[in-house]
Amino acid sequence: MRTKADYRTLCLIALLCVFVLSLACGCSHQTQKPAPAATPTLYERLGGAPSIAMVVDDIIERAYVDPVFVANPKIHAAHMRFPKPIYKFNATCLACQAFGGPKIYMGRTLKDAHWHLNINETEWQELIKIFRDSMTSFKVPAKEQGEVLAIIESTKGDIVHPAGE
Repeated sequence: MRTKADYRTLCLIALLCVFVLSLACGCSHQTQKPAPAATPTLYERLGGAPSIAMVVDDIIERAYVDPVFVANPKIHAAHMRFPKPIYKFNATCLACQAFGGPKIYMGRTLKDAHWHLNINETEWQELIKIFRDSMTSFKVPAKEQGEVLAIIESTKGDIVHPAGE
């Protein structure tokens, strides 16, 4: 059985260890250069999930009524069949992940989700226009718009059917 003196000794040793470690850490911090500030991710620069969700919501609302998409019977049928809230949730998670955020998209691949819709170049260009218009209406800076569009463009091969296919 330990006495009060034993506990005091252990406490003094623990405090001494903490003091020595804090001195050691303090000395090493003085000799090291401060770490450079991390460059904010596109996700952070866009305002995180809430801001991205607002833009995604706007893009999907625009796409559902856009005459170019309504004219494609497969796209129009998919829009009528697939619940909009789920589409918006999945698209927000995918965007957040693609832009460097913590959200994880667990839906189908872009190819699996879009290939059967026979999306052509005209419809693709309309989608890019909708993205631009929406981001502009939310005052997304030009630099970030360019980065978003570059990410979107990188998915084109999984979404658009080549001419004649």
